[in-house]
Amino acid sequence: MARHGGFCLSFFFLILGFVGFFSCTPAEAAIKKYQFDVQVKNISRLCHAKPIVTVNGMFPGPTIYAREGDSVLVNVTNHAQYNMSIHWHGLKQFRNGWADGPAYITQCPIQTGQSYTYTFNITGQRGTLWWHAHILWLRATVYGAIVIMPKEGTPFPFPQPYRETNLIFGEWWNNDVEEIVKQGNQMGLPPNMSDAHTINGKPGPMFPCSEKHTFAMEVEQGKTYLLRIINAALNDELFFAIAGHNLTVVEIDAVYIKPFTTQSILIAPGQTTNVLIQANQRPGRYFMATRTFMDVPIPVDNKTATAILQYKGIPNTVVPLFPSLPAPNDSNLALSYNSKLKSLNTPNFPANVPLNVDRHLFYTIGLGQNACPTCLNGTRLTASLNNVTFVMPQTALLQAHYFNKKGVFTLDFPDRPPTPFNYTGTPLTANLRTSLGTRLSKITFNSTVELVLQDTNLLSVESHPFHLHGYNFFVVGTGVGNFDPVKDPAKFNLVDPPERNTVGVPTGGWAAIRFRADNPGVWFMHCHLELHTGWGLKMAFVVEDGKGPNQSVLPPPKDLPTC
Repeated sequence: MARHGGFCLSFFFLILGFVGFFSCTPAEAAIKKYQFDVQVKNISRLCHAKPIVTVNGMFPGPTIYAREGDSVLVNVTNHAQYNMSIHWHGLKQFRNGWADGPAYITQCPIQTGQSYTYTFNITGQRGTLWWHAHILWLRATVYGAIVIMPKEGTPFPFPQPYRETNLIFGEWWNNDVEEIVKQGNQMGLPPNMSDAHTINGKPGPMFPCSEKHTFAMEVEQGKTYLLRIINAALNDELFFAIAGHNLTVVEIDAVYIKPFTTQSILIAPGQTTNVLIQANQRPGRYFMATRTFMDVPIPVDNKTATAILQYKGIPNTVVPLFPSLPAPNDSNLALSYNSKLKSLNTPNFPANVPLNVDRHLFYTIGLGQNACPTCLNGTRLTASLNNVTFVMPQTALLQAHYFNKKGVFTLDFPDRPPTPFNYTGTPLTANLRTSLGTRLSKITFNSTVELVLQDTNLLSVESHPFHLHGYNFFVVGTGVGNFDPVKDPAKFNLVDPPERNTVGVPTGGWAAIRFRADNPGVWFMHCHLELHTGWGLKMAFVVEDGKGPNQSVLPPPKDLPTC
């Protein structure tokens, strides 16, 4: 909204594929319009050129800018050879699952040559979120930031930065990602890992042919900067640090937290973190670096991506200083970092933690093996929640639910595992078969839910970032080992726990989350490691309609894609 001398101006402007229409209403809300053309473009990284799927030919894609209270319309036209759908990660989409984006969950994908307009309101949210393709592994290149500014005249609850910058972490494969995944699936094994990590699509000068593919950020001595950090990597939790500079963490997953200062952060795929940095060091050039956290012997892309923080007036010939990153397997640092995250919990930004629980759920996270005569070892690696490997339907679950279409899914997803066992004891390598099904869990409208996600040693323990669509939740507790339903709840933080949309379940441990089911619809919950999602580490909740006038799923838009 632009104001000049008390007059309201309405205008259009075009920038980076962005068309914004600003209208004047008493609530200061605007309508932001974007055109996303999904198109293939040749890109070169690490001395390798290849065609990649992009939005508007950009890698990463364009940033969505909006204010709290705005309406956003994004018309997505698919010119690529793949079906496409886009998820607006962390936006709650109240009653409006049609705009959520996961293919075959809330919509059929947008087919080649077709368009679909995602229309949604940004209500009660401000901060950094992101968008990405939610079909196949296309989010390897189809992703971008969502920056939601507070309402006009509302300050940040931390010192106003001089400038701000987005840092989006990703992964790069030299070969065609979809082909690599196809080969892995045919063998029943994980596909080849990525060839580099990237910061804003660039791996940095430690990689071949990458001097010119290095992101640089100029700063002025004495000024404070806000970094909006997004982990868009497919399979890697990442540490991040800046040489010589502390980071003050002020927000996670678009929720303000009690600020704390740290030398490095840990960020899982799907998560966002806002940090303040002060340009208070000797003017020079400083590397910003990110590399993988993995505390079990599972092979990962362990290469370090770098970008450069450069003080104004310093020539490019000055060699940047390198930060000291945590050891890749530093579990203690990972646990202690996450324990520092606390909601602001002030009158303006309360933490409305559900204190009474209507529904207790306990889900085990497991890897497994199912028979596959054509695969390399006669078995296929798989993954499950409560021993259920989720099977994707042929039509969208939300449509099936809304139109009461039978035979698409069942409502018998188990509230707890079929057989209790010592979840995090010695590795279990026998009886690794899982059951297959499109099984959903039904939740009563406005009921309070507590879900304990328990990692297991089926094949191997591992840290898993879990994302729930349509909701934020409070992480009331985490721990290492087996969850103790008698002792552990006594230690829950019900005062100022972190509020997130994606939680890292610790390696060989558990995380307990709580939320109020006040958003009707079908909402996906899955591991945000793309490998595990593809193996079936996912499920969905059907949150029933309430009885009130604004408590039911909105009717579907007319241009909703069909399967």
